[in-house]
Amino acid sequence: MTTVAVLGLGEAGSAIARDLVAGGARVLGFDPVRATPAGVQGERDAGAAAAGADVVLSVNSANVALEVAETVAPVLDRGALFADFNTAAPALKRVIADVIADRGARFADVALLRPVQQAGIRTPALASGTGAEHFAATFQRVGMPVTTVGTAAGEAAARKLARSVFMKGLAAALGESLAAGERLGCKDWLRADIGATLAAADARLLDRLEEGSRGHAARRVEEMAAAVAMLEELDVEPRLASASEAWLRSLAGSEVPG
Repeated sequence: MTTVAVLGLGEAGSAIARDLVAGGARVLGFDPVRATPAGVQGERDAGAAAAGADVVLSVNSANVALEVAETVAPVLDRGALFADFNTAAPALKRVIADVIADRGARFADVALLRPVQQAGIRTPALASGTGAEHFAATFQRVGMPVTTVGTAAGEAAARKLARSVFMKGLAAALGESLAAGERLGCKDWLRADIGATLAAADARLLDRLEEGSRGHAARRVEEMAAAVAMLEELDVEPRLASASEAWLRSLAGSEVPG
């Protein structure tokens, strides 16, 4: 890996760029609003950064991911690797892959699985697409734990988004629960109790949540209906509680008598 262009120098892009510099790579960078990290050669625009680079990393956001790819595609060398790190829908990843393929470059759909600010280049990642194996081989050498999951663009993104349903849903459930705890005057106790539950959790908890919900759906519908009523009384919008009640009702309705 001789020359890497990092497009997007926010927290994630900057952390990766700095680690690449420390690993001996020549790193070119561009961000329209953020400063260029020390050791990174700032360029006037995305095209200038990507021109002649062996590897181009797009570390932006889903709403500009296609625009970035379309901007730099004309300057990519044949055989260059374009890696899209943006958390985007699988369908968008496939569109971006086609834009890159038209230039004869390789495409890697990269899904980062942990906060990059903490681990930098050592953040675990999934990769798919025509350039997935090349991305894995290249970035494993500089310390990134990369697992390839297929040759189709969007496969890595799909796995991350399926995981996000749980992770972001968990955060939303925590927020709703603590909002109720604050209204009830027991937020500190509730937070400590949830923390202890998470600290003691293991894979068996997943089994209990999955199997217990199916086996006791009818009873738990009543519990969540009561929770919804309480939240409404507390003037806390029961977004997650209502969704949980509806999900449990669907499970209870699918149970086979006897």
